[in-house]
Amino acid sequence: MLQAAFRSTATRAVAFRSVRYMASKPPTSPPLPKNPVNNPPPPPPASEETSEASKPLLNAQVVPSLDFDPSAEDTKRERTGARSSKDSLSSIERRRRFLGRVSLAMLLVGAGVATWEMGRPWEEDELKAKRWSPEEAPQSRWERTKIRFSGIFDTFTEPLWPELLPPPMQGHLYRPYTLLVSVDDLLVTSTWDRKHGWRTAKRPGVDYFLGYLSQFYEIVVFTTQHHYTAMPILDKLDPYQFYIMHRLFRDACRSEKGQPVKDLKYLNRDLSKVILLDTHPEHVTPNPENAIILPKWTGDPKDRGLISMIPFLESIAIFRTPDVRPVLKAYEGKNIPIEFAKKEAEMKQRHLEEWEHSRKGLSRGGLTLSGLFGGSEQAPSPVPLTYLEQKRLEAQRHYAEEQEYLRANKENFDRMLKEEQEAMAREMPSTIWGAAQAMLAGGPQPPPSALAQPPQPPAQPTEQAK
Repeated sequence: MLQAAFRSTATRAVAFRSVRYMASKPPTSPPLPKNPVNNPPPPPPASEETSEASKPLLNAQVVPSLDFDPSAEDTKRERTGARSSKDSLSSIERRRRFLGRVSLAMLLVGAGVATWEMGRPWEEDELKAKRWSPEEAPQSRWERTKIRFSGIFDTFTEPLWPELLPPPMQGHLYRPYTLLVSVDDLLVTSTWDRKHGWRTAKRPGVDYFLGYLSQFYEIVVFTTQHHYTAMPILDKLDPYQFYIMHRLFRDACRSEKGQPVKDLKYLNRDLSKVILLDTHPEHVTPNPENAIILPKWTGDPKDRGLISMIPFLESIAIFRTPDVRPVLKAYEGKNIPIEFAKKEAEMKQRHLEEWEHSRKGLSRGGLTLSGLFGGSEQAPSPVPLTYLEQKRLEAQRHYAEEQEYLRANKENFDRMLKEEQEAMAREMPSTIWGAAQAMLAGGPQPPPSALAQPPQPPAQPTEQAK
């Protein structure tokens, strides 16, 4: 029994050592070919130290190597012919793809139908909105499609209203000419200092400019400012709204390359009777032939640039110029006040020469009314005024009467203005829900007893007010 156990132990020890030895023994190289012509010579035998170093220790633990060849791994892979799971689609995914393709097809068909519909002939309402006659409107289907497609984006580039001004007033308020006046650096300017910060300064002569020219022109303020910044300024310039008939703000401008411009074709006025005063040339690019670009006012309290423009502007209305654009073209790039003063001096000189010529012709006849009845010769009559000077004198008298009327009724005007502001404050919704209801109803309803309008100043009994 003991002998058998000893033999088995010895046998296991011998087998274990044999396996360890076989595992640590380096692999034998294959035999060399018999013809060594193309083969390199065998390496020299390793030294004893090298062979000793290359022998692994019997007691050392065998560590697997991490080096591998990816190409060898790829060659071992074999396709079985089975379909990959990533290429297989579920029924939900197949349905989703089908619906997506159907939606895309419907979208393309709808776009094609809409494009074809945009090329239909012009309707009467479209021609009226664009101010085209049937002969002027584009006739090709492609042009109609392109114009209608670009009109989709007009909400962001065009004015809010197709007609910025209502029809001209009739009666004694009718003015045949329209004067568009900017605000920035023309009527007012903004100044800043350490003591007061930002302040708005009114240009010298603004009150006289607006009040006097309102006899000849329909004055409209056209500014690129928003209404919430320009309204307080205009309320200070014309609190009773006697001179400025209409007010146009940023939403009445057209956007051109991101820049607001004043396009007069939306004005609802005859452009041959429209003059635009501005200080920014980039704001009048659609209608430069109707514009007068004035130098910017920088806050000089002794400035006379606005007052000096009155003789030129009043002469256009007094002489009833049929088209103002050729006149403005003749003064383009010139100092208008100085050039017109020269023209007026020439007209005055011709008037004097004609008067002298007519006076000499009467004196040569030798027959006068006083001479027939034995009277003495009278002193020479004064030089008569020119037609422009006569109309100017009448307009100045009317302006003086108007200012006197405003001063006499100032308390009544202030009282009615205060009542109107209080009525507007009462009608203003105080909550968000009230504002929403007012918007749905088309704005706040007027009170039952509407406030009486302030009495108008006396009308000018001259031709230009008719």
